[in-house]
Amino acid sequence: MNELLPFGLGAWIFIGLYLISLIGIGLIAKRARLEDSLSDFYLAGPGFGFFVLFLTLFATQYSGNTFFAFTGATYRVGYAWVMSLHFMTAVVVCYLIYAPQLYVRAKARGYVTPSDYVQDRFDSKLLTIIVTITLIVVLCNFLLAQLMAMGRAMQGLAQIEQDTAYIGGVVVLALIMVIYGTLGGIRAVAWTDAIQGIILMLGFAVLLVLLFERYGHLEDATRALMARDMAAGTRKALPPTALQYREWLSYVLTVGFGVSLYPQAIQRIYAARSGLALRRSLALMSFMPLPTMIIALIAGIMAATYIPGLEGAASDQIFGRVLRDIQEHSSIGYGVVVLLLAAVLAAMMSTADSALLSLSSMFTKDIYARFVRPQSIQEHLTRVAKACSWVAIVALVGLAIALRNHASLVTLMDRKLDLLIQMVPIFMLGLRWPGLRTQPALIGLCVGICVALLLAFGGFEFVHKGKVAGFHPGLVALLPNLGFAVMGSYWTNRRHA
Repeated sequence: MNELLPFGLGAWIFIGLYLISLIGIGLIAKRARLEDSLSDFYLAGPGFGFFVLFLTLFATQYSGNTFFAFTGATYRVGYAWVMSLHFMTAVVVCYLIYAPQLYVRAKARGYVTPSDYVQDRFDSKLLTIIVTITLIVVLCNFLLAQLMAMGRAMQGLAQIEQDTAYIGGVVVLALIMVIYGTLGGIRAVAWTDAIQGIILMLGFAVLLVLLFERYGHLEDATRALMARDMAAGTRKALPPTALQYREWLSYVLTVGFGVSLYPQAIQRIYAARSGLALRRSLALMSFMPLPTMIIALIAGIMAATYIPGLEGAASDQIFGRVLRDIQEHSSIGYGVVVLLLAAVLAAMMSTADSALLSLSSMFTKDIYARFVRPQSIQEHLTRVAKACSWVAIVALVGLAIALRNHASLVTLMDRKLDLLIQMVPIFMLGLRWPGLRTQPALIGLCVGICVALLLAFGGFEFVHKGKVAGFHPGLVALLPNLGFAVMGSYWTNRRHA
């Protein structure tokens, strides 16, 4: 067994028991429910207080992409990926643009899904269904990225055949995830978020020390990387180019607006027990980018220097490789990495389950209950929602296995953000400006989505590596979106004045 796996049998038993214990949390959460309704299943009835709300918001923002995709991105790009500190801070700023106003409205009107706000604010079935379908597509993309991150985590740590490690990791972890999620709903996910959040914060503080103990000073790694840059013509340790500066600005705006509008993040806003709990949680969230992202950045730089050779999608395994390298060379590191791996895998599962719950809630309430069986009772809708979760996870596990060698996690993140950022006029402008009209907002959204998809997949020569002069297609498409929404509403308001 020790010849096949970097961990001993005892370590893998601990990790297995840790992950299986999440099902126990799901059972406890199921017994804590107040009623068999969509509101209780997806918003936990009266909601969460400050501490749990903060940790579940933290887990929503920092997912498997943080530790695997962002370390992989630093490995490929180098120091230019320090922009992740800025765009993760921008997420909290964007929350503050709309979250307090949305919370007040949600509590007064009884919202469960993001589309509830859209229908209430704009009174348009067409706009609501377009928003719903778009957000479901985004959630499928998000879930796919999380499942692939799980598989690549196992690839980086298991010394068995790579495809076997990937497929086994995806299937087993997804199965545990969907079981506890459908048992306990948002309570199970939030409670597991709280446990994982505490373990990760403590564990990564120790991991940072172990990184320096294993690889030496960051200065030495930077000098070695710079020497390699000079010899090979790369720029991992050199100052960013003008193109990379534009990419910085694009990521700050696109990730800031897009991530703050994740459907699961919106439902966390609905699930706050009070406005004070929400404001305190967001205030503490503003301090989290630096201590969280610094781990991914340093690990990526160290790996680029001392573990070279991975290219493309394979570079997303590098965080697992770093963990394995540390645990093989330190007795303390062995224990820390075992605990961290269990917590990271569980965190990815709870993050993915958040998206799965949002997906099932939107399909059930905004499509099934609205168009298929409008008179359904709450108990029936809750059963449909759970069945939807199982169908979705089976389909996405199959897709994650099929795409295991064909897509990087950052590429998947970019595509979902191109769509999410088109929701800015609907949610942020719509809550702040009563003059935003339905028809212009609908036209702007459709134009924005079409332009974003056309630029991303149209094969144009001026689109290089998925960006237009360094800017995300979604950010470029937001300009005509806003233009139609604002100018159309202004003209309509003047005409009716």
